Amino acid sequence: MKFKEKLIRFMYGRNGMDKMTLILLWTGVILSVVNVFIRSIILTLLNYFLIGYCIFRMMSKNVWKRRNENERFMRFFNRIGGFFKLQKNKLRDRKTHVYRQCPSCHANLRLPKAKGVHTVKCPRCSFRFEVKGR
Repeated sequence: MKFKEKLIRFMYGRNGMDKMTLILLWTGVILSVVNVFIRSIILTLLNYFLIGYCIFRMMSKNVWKRRNENERFMRFFNRIGGFFKLQKNKLRDRKTHVYRQCPSCHANLRLPKAKGVHTVKCPRCSFRFEVKGR
């Protein structure tokens, strides 16, 4: 119990583990596994840099700055993740639904597959447009 209390006291006021640190740490672990097979000095140095940066981020007392970095990183990472999630959903729904973009606000709309021309109302901007079914 004493060790746990000392660790809690040591980490008080420090950034600790956030999403960016966790993703960088997992990237370092994956690079380590890849480096076992490839054995590249560049991958080794990159791996040391990533793990060192993770430790720096976790031990940093400038929580405000680390939080801003994490927020910017998550905005970028969620954009990439959203693209892959959309592709996964398109693949899953390919038999029953089609995905179209609203011409006004560019929102992705999931529409049921139907033959002929249909008028669709965007739920985000209420713009009406026609969609040709297959």
